[in-house]
Amino acid sequence: GDGKSTVFLFTDSQIKLESFVEDINNLLNTAEVPNIFAADEKATLGEKVRPQAKAAGRTLNTPAEAWSFFLDRCKSNLHVVLAFSPVGDAFRSRLRQFPSLVNCCTIDWFTVWPSDALQSVAESFLQDVEFAKVETRGKCVEMCISMHQDAIAISEKFLASERRQNYVTPTSYL
Repeated sequence: GDGKSTVFLFTDSQIKLESFVEDINNLLNTAEVPNIFAADEKATLGEKVRPQAKAAGRTLNTPAEAWSFFLDRCKSNLHVVLAFSPVGDAFRSRLRQFPSLVNCCTIDWFTVWPSDALQSVAESFLQDVEFAKVETRGKCVEMCISMHQDAIAISEKFLASERRQNYVTPTSYL
């Protein structure tokens, strides 16, 4: 109701009950979660947005119009960011059960990080570490990059020989 842009970040590790994902699905699809507010809370929120509606040149004659204006403001100010891992059956199952996760979202698939990105991250993480020799920092950065790239290569060999996937993600690098 205040007109402030807000980000709601939700990761799959925060899913304690599948009903959480159902609420996210409703939020994405209709911009509201059914029965989240009691009638008196809805009325209060409706009254809170009346000055903004008046400033926007809209007249709110009924509580339903006030609620609709509130939802419109929420739609324009709430940005939902979901961070779900595609690993395993849970992701596929949720996509089937909750179609708004596909229909109402932009999906960013992250691929392998290039060497310069790995170097930048390693340098950033090691910037506050004191080393006895200056060149040691550079060698540690090289080691971090090498270990991550070697883990990817070994995982590919493991998949080819054992037909089992091992995921090496940016999270594991960090």
